[in-house]
Amino acid sequence: MEGGTRRAADTASEQLPDDIGPRRVVFGFDGYLDRVREVVADRTDPTSYERLPRLADFRDRLDRSVEAGSSLSYEWLEDGRRTGGHTCHLARAFGTWDFSPTLVGMYGDPVRETFEREFGDYDLVTLGEPGVTDAVEFDDGKLMLTEIGDTMALDWDGLDDRFGHDRLVDRLDGAALLGVGYWSETPRIPTVLTGLRDRWADIDAPPETVLVDPGDVRKLDADRLRSGRAAIGELTDVTDVVVSANRAETDVLADAYAGEADREFAAAAEAVFDALEPTWFVGHGIDHSVVVTADGTERVSVPAVDEPEMTTSSGDHFNAGLALARISGLDPAAAVVVGNAVAGHFVRTADQPSLDEVRSFVDDYMAKF
Repeated sequence: MEGGTRRAADTASEQLPDDIGPRRVVFGFDGYLDRVREVVADRTDPTSYERLPRLADFRDRLDRSVEAGSSLSYEWLEDGRRTGGHTCHLARAFGTWDFSPTLVGMYGDPVRETFEREFGDYDLVTLGEPGVTDAVEFDDGKLMLTEIGDTMALDWDGLDDRFGHDRLVDRLDGAALLGVGYWSETPRIPTVLTGLRDRWADIDAPPETVLVDPGDVRKLDADRLRSGRAAIGELTDVTDVVVSANRAETDVLADAYAGEADREFAAAAEAVFDALEPTWFVGHGIDHSVVVTADGTERVSVPAVDEPEMTTSSGDHFNAGLALARISGLDPAAAVVVGNAVAGHFVRTADQPSLDEVRSFVDDYMAKF
C-alpha cells in the first residue's frame, strides 16, 4: 500500500471533527424512483433460483445471442424500491447525519407519495415529474435502464418559471453546500450554473462549496460537453467548485476536452481539471480515487469488497462523504478517504452510515486492505 493512502487516512482521522453540528444543505435538480433488480441465471423451481452474478456474464450471453441472430430473454426480479438521483441520495445521507436538507427537483405534481413519505419532513420543492430507473445489480457493476423525467428540459429560465430565482437565492442563503446533479440527465445544467454565478452576489451568506456531479456523460455528445465547460470555471470565480466523476465519466470528459487517447486515471483527471478549472476535480474508482487541485494530484487506494450488498448509488454515497468532508474543512486527499468510507460502508451493508460509523471506517481505513 502506497504511503500516500496511509497519509491521507491518518489526516482524515485527525481532521474529521467529532461534532460536525447540524447545518443546512441544498441539492438540485433531479428526482428518480429506483427499482432495484437482479437477473435470474437459472431457476430450479418456483421458489429457488441462482442469480446472474456478473455484468460480464450478462454481456457474454448477449454476445452469444447476437452472434446466433436470436432474441434473448431474461427473468428479472425486483429487490426493492427507493427514491433515487443526486438530490435524494445525498439528502438521505445528510438527513441521517442530522443536517437540514433542501431538495429542489423532480418529485411529481403533486408530489408523489414515495417522495413525500421519505422527505416530507424536509424542505421539498418539486419542479416536475421524476424519472424512473431499473437498476440491475451485479457483483462487478450495474446496468441502469432509465426513463427520463422532466429534468431533460430544465434550464435557468425554466427554474425561474417553476420555482423562482429569488426563492432559490433565499434557500441558498446560509446553506453550507449546494449539490448539483446530473449534467447527463439535465443537458442545460450549464445555464443553471451560469445563472447562479450571476446571482451569487445577491446571497448574503452563500454556500462555500458547490458540488457538481456530471453523471453518465456518455449520454452527451462531445460538442455539448465542450460548449458547457466554461460555466464551471466561471462559477469558480465566486465560490469553490468541486467536480466529482467516476472513472468512466472521467475518461469521457478527458476525451472530449483533450482529444481521444489512452490515459491513466490520474492523467485523465488532470486533463479534465485543466479544461473545467474547478477548485477540485475528484475521480472515484473501484480500486483507487484521485483528486486534482492547483497544488497537484493525489491518489488514494480504495479498500475492495468481494461481495457487495449494493452497488447502485455508490457514487452518490462517495459524493455525500466528499461533501461532508468539504463542509468539515478536510484536506483534498483526506476528503477522498471520507468519500471512500461512506461509499465503502454503503456497498458492504446497503445502508446509510451514521457519523460514528463513518468515523470508525476512516479510523480503520488501512486495516480494510
